[in-house]
Amino acid sequence: MSDMPPHLTNPHARPVQPIPVQKDGKQLVALRDPSMLIQQTMVVPPQALSILQLMDGSQSIDAIVDKIVREDDPKRDEHLAEARKQIAGLVDQMDKFGLLWGPTFDDYEKQVSDRLVEHGAFPVSASGSLVQLAHQAAGGAPPPEDEEARRAWASELATGLLDTWLQDAEDPEFESPVTGLVVPHIDYARGAAVYAGGYRAWVDAEPPDRIVVLGTNHFGIGDGVVMSHHGFETPLGRVDPDRDVVNRLEAKLGARLFKDELDLLPEHSIELHLPWIQHLFPGVPVVAALLPDPLAPMIADDGGRVSHAEFIDGLSEVLEAVGGTTFFVSSADLSHVGPQFGEPKPVDETRRVEVERHDREHLAKYIANDADAFIEAMDWCKNPTRWCSVGNMAATGRLAGAEDIELVDYRQAVDEKGMALVSVAAIAFLGA
Repeated sequence: MSDMPPHLTNPHARPVQPIPVQKDGKQLVALRDPSMLIQQTMVVPPQALSILQLMDGSQSIDAIVDKIVREDDPKRDEHLAEARKQIAGLVDQMDKFGLLWGPTFDDYEKQVSDRLVEHGAFPVSASGSLVQLAHQAAGGAPPPEDEEARRAWASELATGLLDTWLQDAEDPEFESPVTGLVVPHIDYARGAAVYAGGYRAWVDAEPPDRIVVLGTNHFGIGDGVVMSHHGFETPLGRVDPDRDVVNRLEAKLGARLFKDELDLLPEHSIELHLPWIQHLFPGVPVVAALLPDPLAPMIADDGGRVSHAEFIDGLSEVLEAVGGTTFFVSSADLSHVGPQFGEPKPVDETRRVEVERHDREHLAKYIANDADAFIEAMDWCKNPTRWCSVGNMAATGRLAGAEDIELVDYRQAVDEKGMALVSVAAIAFLGA
């Protein structure tokens, strides 16, 4: 193995999403890159997953082989040689697919980054489901073949569906202006009514100078705040960043804000809100950021990434300096329970009641407008139902400076077999 490069000799597997697949009647596992930087999937036998867990960069292929071949195996030398050959082949293939940390993955990452710089915006991803849903509702007629006509067709479909959802939502009729919202990032098919229930408060509102959209980093590698200088594409066109605010933040907090900007590529928690913002406030720029969970310590507290607290302080100072009106959006789903999220039993009515009781208890703490008390309560209970957006909810509570906070809607989305329950809410921040 001495002629192999170090990243293959001591392999360190990147996080992967294992997906069960069948081929020629055999049960296999497809290894998907959750960051979506690598589009191809590698297929391996199920037993390979236990070997992947040993690839942490701290041990060589020989050390891994020694662990998986029994000491009392009468043919140990023969089996050691065969295991070395198989694992070396697995490592080589994983490297080709960009599933190991090292120079091959670095090259993939650079290629993606270069394409992003050339385009100037993150491409349409999750928000494209707007067009799919609208297309289905319209009967599924073929789209135009001309590219420009197809973009106009997609924008018209998406706009029409957003209009329908907003018209169906009840007007909350707040007496004070709404300066911020907590709204979900669950898919539109399950959460449209709750999205609309929140955004209905901004129908006919005077456009702000900017909207700060704070999301959750579901798939990326960054454990600090993640931002980008780039815009975002949606079916309604391009959303530009508020460059003045972003540049001032960079001057204050440094380039470390952008170290993990490719985490935004597969991330849906920002993108799913942009069509609503474009529809209600055409041309208004955004300040988009993924925020870490303040309950989880950073992997390396060495200043290499921007912390939750640093970002809040820095953004508060920048917004005060630039002036104008800022609206806030916290992209937040609440509980995640059921077998899909590691729980042993399917979700039944009793579990739904338990989750709602827990959710409403913590929502009450949140709308009491004390972000510190909300975080303390979540820390004390250890977040047993896996709220995924404590970080951006707490940040929005601190940044919005609301006089009052009101719960607009609360719902649970659960599948027929009870494999997964995700709860969501719409919350409004009132007054300046």
